Amino acid sequence: MGKWFVWSNAINNGESSQVTKLIYKQLERSFAVNLYIGNLARDVTDKDLKELFEPFGEVKSINIIKDKFSGQSRGFGFVEMTEKTAGQAAMDGLKGKPLHERTLDITEARPRTERSGGGGGGRGAFGGGFGGGRKSGGGRPGMRNKKRF
Repeated sequence: MGKWFVWSNAINNGESSQVTKLIYKQLERSFAVNLYIGNLARDVTDKDLKELFEPFGEVKSINIIKDKFSGQSRGFGFVEMTEKTAGQAAMDGLKGKPLHERTLDITEARPRTERSGGGGGGRGAFGGGFGGGRKSGGGRPGMRNKKRF
């Protein structure tokens, strides 16, 4: 028995092993396409995009990117379609078309890159804001010979 037969049987039997889930995700990714939609007006909704893209094929998900503080649209989003051919048809049919008085920019989304965790560095363990300690002449610029409290 080949590996493919064993894997396909596991999928058909509904087993939830890690290997089966991984294979299923790979198969799903090979058929679906994620589209980047740029130059969106701030008042465009998920419903508007769904109505626009559904004539070309089944829409799997819609994600309009919003500012985390104001909650307003940042002017772009993503539409995931279940089939690559439907995605290509949508790109060809809608690229440059107006939606809410703005011309759409549609391309296939690039895969997300892994980003390292952690934020900015900080100042380290010693020194403070303007240089090192006293011996290194630290402190604020221009304050070298002035009286400190």
